[in-house]
Amino acid sequence: MKNLRYYLAAIFAFATWGFFSLVLKPLQDYPSLDILFYRVFSCAVIMSIISILFKRKKLKENLFMLQSLPKRKRQAIIGLNIGGSIFLTVNWFSFIYVMNHVSVRATSVAYLVCPILTTLLAYFLLREKLNRLQWFSVALSCLGCLLLSYTSMSNMLFSSIIGLSYACYLVSQNKNKGFDKFLILNFHILLSAVMLLPFYPAFSGPVPSDFRFYVYVEIIAVLYTIVPLFLNLYALSGISPSKVGMLLNINPIIAFALSGIVYHESLGSLQLSAYALIFLAVMVFNTGKFSNAAVAD
Repeated sequence: MKNLRYYLAAIFAFATWGFFSLVLKPLQDYPSLDILFYRVFSCAVIMSIISILFKRKKLKENLFMLQSLPKRKRQAIIGLNIGGSIFLTVNWFSFIYVMNHVSVRATSVAYLVCPILTTLLAYFLLREKLNRLQWFSVALSCLGCLLLSYTSMSNMLFSSIIGLSYACYLVSQNKNKGFDKFLILNFHILLSAVMLLPFYPAFSGPVPSDFRFYVYVEIIAVLYTIVPLFLNLYALSGISPSKVGMLLNINPIIAFALSGIVYHESLGSLQLSAYALIFLAVMVFNTGKFSNAAVAD
């Protein structure tokens, strides 16, 4: 299969994120900002050490490449990376807050909606084409979101923030090509740490004394942040954002199952109808994708 390694990278990344609640829920007694601070700072330190020890040659090559670009192109690349860091920071905080203080199911809805949002952004910003079946799936997804808004406007708002922030990240990074993916991710996380650092003294709680907190944070930093995000950027170097967005559906399917099986979250009939409608929209949308591929072939 063409580009198989890029598809496998995306599948592994999103399957990993589907199980994120298993390591995030044990930290629900800690403030969301504290989890975000320690997660980002830990990732920044780990990745910077790796870059300094093992990526110095690549770093010099990438800096030379950036400096050799025309001024407008160089400014565009810098803007894409600054924007990517901001989108990631918003996505991380909103995800942690919703997971631990709203519901696991709300985060699964966010990543059901995210592929549709990614495709719409790719359509308007990257000029990717959509067929009628795909437009129909977008309409179904919007209807499902309206139903969810009726049951809980705040939940739907949180889900939309999570989904839109990651959709923006995917689309923005599609144009961020030619540079080492690990160094790009290192820059995103390092910049995120710099942005969060001034807020740490005022908004952080007492320094956690439970050793388990740090164990979970390091697991989140390495296995649920650095590895899947690196694989995500790698996948974007070989396949389009809309295709990566399509594979993102693996994440909410796993999270949705865990919300009922592990966390026993209740589900009303209207919510069930809305989720079913959004899931149907995803299926219809994917059918449209395969139809486009068949026509292209």
